[in-house]
This record gives sequence, structure tokens and C-alpha cells, in this order.
Amino acid sequence: MCEENQTEVTEIHLLGFRGLYEYKSLLFIVLLLTYTLILAGNLLIILLVSTMDHLKTPMFIFLKHLSTADVLITTSVVPMMLHIILFEEGTFSLWGCILQLYFFGIFGFVQCFIIAVMSYDRYLAICHPLRYSSLMGPDLCLQLIIGSWSLVIVLLLSEFIFIVQFNFCGLNYIDHFFCDFGPTIKLATSDFISILTMEDFIISIFVLFFPFAFIILTYFCISFTILKTSSANSKRKAFSTCSSHLTTVCLYYGTLITVYMAPSDESSSEINKYRSLLYIVVSPLMNPIIYSLRNHEIKRAVRKVMSHVFTNESKR
Repeated sequence: MCEENQTEVTEIHLLGFRGLYEYKSLLFIVLLLTYTLILAGNLLIILLVSTMDHLKTPMFIFLKHLSTADVLITTSVVPMMLHIILFEEGTFSLWGCILQLYFFGIFGFVQCFIIAVMSYDRYLAICHPLRYSSLMGPDLCLQLIIGSWSLVIVLLLSEFIFIVQFNFCGLNYIDHFFCDFGPTIKLATSDFISILTMEDFIISIFVLFFPFAFIILTYFCISFTILKTSSANSKRKAFSTCSSHLTTVCLYYGTLITVYMAPSDESSSEINKYRSLLYIVVSPLMNPIIYSLRNHEIKRAVRKVMSHVFTNESKR
């Protein structure tokens, strides 16, 4: 319960981009255009993989779920961000803020496991090519996807149950454009905040560090196998099949390290608000571009769709 001189918080005010509101029209247009491109690019990949038979392979099925997570994590933040830019402030109910925090965590962390699963798929394809079809069958592919989503949901559910029992009293504003974990927890007045912070740290280590370590291990094995190959053409082809995924790994973990490995003083907290745009906007925007430019199957599927569209138009 709140003390007598404190007011129970029922609404959270998001302050957004203070100091940039004189450029709000330009900022709004840029972010709206970027959000539109994110939706178009990722939904195109989801559509292509769902409808094109030659793309219904484990690698592209994993890519479809990565694109799904990209769409969801961006959609959980950007519409409210656009509202904040337009009206120079945004308001969430306390429950809405906590739910945004929970779902944002799910969509962000599940990407770590999907990217790790994709590296395992590349490992099997390059290191065990003759057994690839039997090892990475449809059942295992489905189990890895369901397991990734289920594990993250269950892990973060424990945090969610913890947070909803906290008291939020006094301050009701966050100097951010969404309900991130750190700024939101600072508003709580519970005695168990330190326990939750430690739990969040342990979960973050599990869902960030271990998948990353697994990815490094798989690529060490992949590199060792490729270097043992005598044919230069085979080496080039093997590296080419990994290039898109490796670029995605560097982009995703690079943005996370940029945001969360920086010092946590007051000035860096302000900077981190803008760094957060890297994994909320930049990474989901770049993933479809990376796979569209570097993957011949995606290019072929896009050309097939465009050819079909133009053919139907010419018949009218």
C-alpha cells in the first residue's frame, strides 16, 4: 500500500523525445516511413515463406518466425512512439505499461533463440550435409520453434507475476518512449525490487549470453569444416550460405551490446533512450534487406510474385 503522503499510480506518462519536439514533423515522417518499410519487408518474407513451396525449408521457416518477432516487437512500441512525437507526450495505464514491458521482452528475447536455432541449422547443413534432411526434419524444426517461444514466455511470466504485485506510488512519468524495464521498475516502491532486478539479470544472462555462446561455438565448427574443404568454390558457396545469418547475428547482438553494455549513469540513460531505436527500428528494418539482397531463393520468390502481378495486370 502507498503511504499517506503518496498517490497510487494508475497511469504512466511517457515523456518521449524531449528537446527534439521542434523537429517533430520530420521525426514523425521518418519513423512512420521506417515503420511502414519494416512491416512491408517482414510481412513480405512471412507471406513468401508461407506460400512458396521452395521456401518451406527449415532455414526459411526460422526466418519467417524471426520476421514475425521483428513485426511484433516494432508494433509493440512504434505506434505509441508516433503518438508521443505527435502530441509531445503519451499516457499508458499502469497495466498497459506492464503488459508492454512483458510483451516487448518476449518478442525481443525470442529472437535470441531463433537466431541461435538458425545457426544450428547452418551447422547441420555445412558440417553434416549428408544427414541434414534426417537430422533437421519437420518435427525437430517445429519443436525448436515452439520451444523457443514457450521458454521465453514461461521465463518472463515469472517476472510479470512479480511486477504486478509491486506498489507504484508517487512519480508517474518515464523519460522514455516506451515502458522499458529499468525506467518502469524505478517507479515501484516494493521491498523486493532488488530480487526482481537480480532475477532479470539471471534471465538476461540465460537468454542472451548462452544463445550467443552457442552461436559462436557453431560458427567455430562451421569455419573449421569450411577451411578443411579443398575446393575454393565449395568454400565460397559455404560462406555464402552463412553470410546473411552471420550479418543478422552481428547486427542484433551489436545493437544489444551498444545499449546494455554502456555505463548506467544519468547521462548514458538519456543516450540509451536513443540507442534503443537500434534494436526497435534499425534491426527489424535491416533483416529483410539482408536476406532479400543476399539470398537467391528469396530473390527468385520476389521475382515470381512480381511476374505474376504484372501478368495479371497486363491481362486486364
